[in-house]
Amino acid sequence: MIRALYTAASGMSAQQANLDTVANNLANSATAGFRRRRLQFEDMIYQNLITPGAAQSQQTVSAGLQIGLGTRSASSEMIMLQGDPNQTGNLFDVAIQGQGFFQISRPDGTIAYTRAGNFHPNSQGTIVTSDGDIVLPAITIPPNSTSPTISPYGIVSAVAPGQTAASQLGVLQLANFTNPGGLSSIGGNLFQQTDSSGNAITDTPGGNSGMGTLQQGYLENSNVDVVSEFVQMIMAQRAYESNSKVVHVADDMYSQINGLVR
Repeated sequence: MIRALYTAASGMSAQQANLDTVANNLANSATAGFRRRRLQFEDMIYQNLITPGAAQSQQTVSAGLQIGLGTRSASSEMIMLQGDPNQTGNLFDVAIQGQGFFQISRPDGTIAYTRAGNFHPNSQGTIVTSDGDIVLPAITIPPNSTSPTISPYGIVSAVAPGQTAASQLGVLQLANFTNPGGLSSIGGNLFQQTDSSGNAITDTPGGNSGMGTLQQGYLENSNVDVVSEFVQMIMAQRAYESNSKVVHVADDMYSQINGLVR
């Protein structure tokens, strides 16, 4: 019975982590470019009371008697489905339609990646994120320029003072990965590459490498399906209750055994 207590406890711990994941998904259901996560479980080590394949006689072998010792959280899978585009009307908001990530230069010199294109020019006119980090490659809008445009292929243009035609200021590039689900979330709508994601592959939007195109004046919504997350929350709650009942039943059995010696 001691096995039942620890096995059920492992199930309760796993479902607590599952609920934590669901809670984070729901909390970010309105976060631009957010990618929801799904917890993956795996069974734990088995106790072999009779080893499978053990000889029972000269002619027969045993199917074995194994008792599992519970479950644990194995990984947190990032779901890369595209979120719905949301029209904002802000000329510096940019959504990616398709694959790819914006490249962001962090204050420590490292490069991070994001799907959230809520950008704006800083005091020098350089296009930055909402946290003030520079979008790569760095593009600066000249002072007093008008009609800034970002084409589907990443070309940034604006009309400089005293001119009537727009001038090209630079071209935004996107990055993609062999396994984007292997990126590490670091907060602030940012991801970092890992050995699991592979190295970044960069190209212009709509290029031959399969990068998506850009939509000026739009933001990509979170890909969290609120209804689906509520279903997952109910399932996690029911699984947690079931494991807690196992603990209660095992405790009752111990109480009955203890009562036999009184």
